[in-house]
Parts: sequence; structure tokens; C-alpha cells
Amino acid sequence: MEEEIKQLKEQLQKQEKLASLGILSAGIAHEIQNPLNFVINFSKMSDKLLKDLTEIVKDNEENIPEEDREDLEDIVSDLKENMGKIVEHGERAISIIRGILLVSRGKEGEFLPTDICKLVKEYVWLSYHAMRANHKGFNVSIHEQYEEGLPCMMVIPQDLSRAILNIMNNALYAVWKKSQSAPEDYKPEVSICVSKQDDNCIITMTDNGVGMSDEVKQKIFENFFTTKPVGEGTGLGMNIVRDIVENKHHGKVTFVSEENQGASFTFTIPITK
Repeated sequence: MEEEIKQLKEQLQKQEKLASLGILSAGIAHEIQNPLNFVINFSKMSDKLLKDLTEIVKDNEENIPEEDREDLEDIVSDLKENMGKIVEHGERAISIIRGILLVSRGKEGEFLPTDICKLVKEYVWLSYHAMRANHKGFNVSIHEQYEEGLPCMMVIPQDLSRAILNIMNNALYAVWKKSQSAPEDYKPEVSICVSKQDDNCIITMTDNGVGMSDEVKQKIFENFFTTKPVGEGTGLGMNIVRDIVENKHHGKVTFVSEENQGASFTFTIPITK
């Protein structure tokens, strides 16, 4: 009993730290959003100015030597491409920030119409970049398959994103752990598939990592059970995943796994509009 109480206190302390980190992240995200908006807006304005410059050059091309005209065209082309990249990556950063704010500020239990493919993709790559930040030199092949035309669904995005993040984090950890002792020809891979079957949305995340033993499979949804080293896992993630998918979204979490062969988790969620 004393050991369980001690373990519970440690987990609560970790949760407090995570809650504080969430508040801090929301503040940082909000502050970053404004300068990013300026970057995107000025990039778009600069692109319009480039178009005006192109028209001016075209109107006066007979007064410009051919060699200079070719250089001008190359410079304008490069600038347009650069502006496009700034806008593209700036808008991606804004999308990530909105996701962070949604998780930290979203109303408890609020169902919102959501593009599931977009949500899954966003958090798959958030997990990937977080793993890369924590484990220098780590790399993995991520294969994505998103069904086109999947309708927006009424889900709790702040919760469903947590479930996706938890499974993806586990998948990346599993392939990273295997890569530490696997032969050189081992290639870490994670596959993501989002599709529609009957009236359900099917989200499947598969890895070729360390897999699970029979003992782990039996305990996977137990609170405070984790296979990660002390300080790296709370043992709450999988129970939270099942609660989000099954209790809050009336779906089902299933998985298959074989030790040292990988694991595959599937969310089956009824489509409600």
C-alpha cells in the first residue's frame, strides 16, 4: 500500500508539471502567432509587388539588354518561389499553434466538426518532430494513407488529438528502442491509415518496433503500467486513449502485436455529423 501511495504521488507530481507546461506552451504559442501572421501577410504583399515589378519589366523589356532581362527573370522566379515557401511553412506553423491552443484551451467535452485526416496528420508529425528533438539522429519512415472525401466529423478534437499523440509517441519509441540493438539493415517504419468503413472512421497506426509480450498486452490499459524507464512514461497514456475513444466517442480501441515484430492500434469511431 505504501509503495502504491508513493507511486501515485510521483505520478501526480508529473501531472502537475505537465499542466504547468501546458499553460506555458499556450502562452508561448499565443505570442508566436502574432509575428507569424506578420511574416505571412508581408510575404503575400511582397508576392503582389513582385507581380507588379514583372509587369513593369515586361512593359519596358525593349529598353533592357537581353542578358539583363534573363537575369531579372531568374531573380523574380527565385523570389516568387521563396515567398511561396515562406507562406507555406508559415501557415503550417500557424496550424500547429492553433492545435496547441485548441488542446490547452478547448472546452471540456466540446464536440466540434473536424477534418479527421488533417487532425491525424498534424499530430503524427508533431510527435515525429518531438521525438527527433529528444533523440538526436533518430529517423523513421512514415507512410501515410488518407482517404479522400472523408466528411468532417463531430469529435472532441482536443481529446482525440491526445489519443493520436499517445499512440504515435509509443510507436516512435518502440521503433527507436528496437533500433538501439537491431541489425544495421533494420529500417524503422510507422504507417498511418485513415479511412471510412460503413458508418465508421477507421484510424490505424502500425509500427515495426519492439512489439509487446503477452504480459504487456494483458496490462496495457492498466493505470500506472509502463514499459518505459522511470521518468519517461507515466503509465496513464493507454488508459486515457481508451477513455477518449470508447467512453467519449463511443468507439473501440483494438490492437495486435507480436514481440519484436511491432504493433498496430486501430480506432474505430462512429461518424457523426
